[in-house]
Amino acid sequence: MNGAHSCPALLISAPASGQGKTTITAALARQCRNRGGRVRAFKTGPDFLDPMILQQASGNPVYQLDLFMVGLADCRHMLHQAAGDADLILIEGVMGLFDGAPSSADLAVAFGVPVLGVIDGSAMAQTFGALAQGLAGYRNDLPFAGVLANRVGSARHGEMLAESLPAGMRFFGALPREEAFSLPERHLGLVQGAEIADLDARMNAAAAALDQAGIFAQPDTVIFSPENIPAPPMLLRGKRIAVARDAAFAFLYAANLDLLRAMGAELVFFSPLRDKGFATADALYLPGGYPELHLQSLLENTEMAEAIRTHHMSGKPILAECGGMLYLLQSLTGLDGAPVAMAGLLSGHAVMQKRLTALSLQSVALPEGELRGHTFHYSQLQTPMTPLARGRSPKGGGADGEAVYRLGRLTASYIHLYFPSNPEAAAKLFLP
Repeated sequence: MNGAHSCPALLISAPASGQGKTTITAALARQCRNRGGRVRAFKTGPDFLDPMILQQASGNPVYQLDLFMVGLADCRHMLHQAAGDADLILIEGVMGLFDGAPSSADLAVAFGVPVLGVIDGSAMAQTFGALAQGLAGYRNDLPFAGVLANRVGSARHGEMLAESLPAGMRFFGALPREEAFSLPERHLGLVQGAEIADLDARMNAAAAALDQAGIFAQPDTVIFSPENIPAPPMLLRGKRIAVARDAAFAFLYAANLDLLRAMGAELVFFSPLRDKGFATADALYLPGGYPELHLQSLLENTEMAEAIRTHHMSGKPILAECGGMLYLLQSLTGLDGAPVAMAGLLSGHAVMQKRLTALSLQSVALPEGELRGHTFHYSQLQTPMTPLARGRSPKGGGADGEAVYRLGRLTASYIHLYFPSNPEAAAKLFLP
């Protein structure tokens, strides 16, 4: 096959969320890296937190693979590029193996990547085999590599789980529950990698545990075909975009930043938590994150709020996504029930909830063009603003569609946009 690259590859999935996919994927990546291998890791579906961990484990940027948001062609292109310079490709799945539309299983089938099923065996015995058989046999076109038992209680427990498997199914091994390499969580998922001070030690401990258990990533080699992706138009040549990036605003797709640079933009990063302003810029990008965890710091940094208001009043573009939008509201109320004043560019107030309020892939038709992305938040917005547009879920229906608001050159929404889904439309959001 002309121009194709071959590379051992594995998609790590599970029966459900919370089984330990990220820990196992990161451990396999660090194990390969510690042995001198080159590893590229990807994350299935829209996610910001798991890629932070996988990037630290693998030493390489982590990109999203999703047949809806990213598209088949771009997924093929990224996998082909990775296969050309890696010894191992690891893809962490999303939720359960067959959850979602498209699912992790759909991705595995599309590219022929064998699936490793990770099952939390801590509270089961022979049922482990039934779950494994269900994962392997639910779709007859699924390339299934085998299963790994996670969080086992003892060596004998691991043996019992292995004995429960149907004949012919590969058992990769059993990994014990161990605090030394567990990953802390909060309401949107894992804690951000930069906030885990001993993350490298945890990754090395997880890799060592794999070694001790005799678990190695030795998947089949997959042939990845090339895909011709045209270079994006240089619509942002000479433009400087100020991008918020710190503990409160860190939900940034690497592919988004790559695209902005590829279209000619100069990116300058700043911290709304620490800085009193930002470099003079033609446009401003406020991504999502955890502003609700830093309300007092945001409240006290009045200079930053004033700098953003001045930028807006000058007619320059701003894109504010999810947490970035919350920061621009009149107030944000944390779980303690106390409202805190925010930057005040947008009319409205948001209140943090104890439960998830929205989770969906989204497609939204803007005046600039149609863009794809996703929504995932725990806050409830109350605003008198009239939406410019509403997103649509690929599942159909409009009840879960997120509103997009526009005030002058400010575009704000709960939707995290994936810029490569429409480069020209994305560029126009940052142009006068």
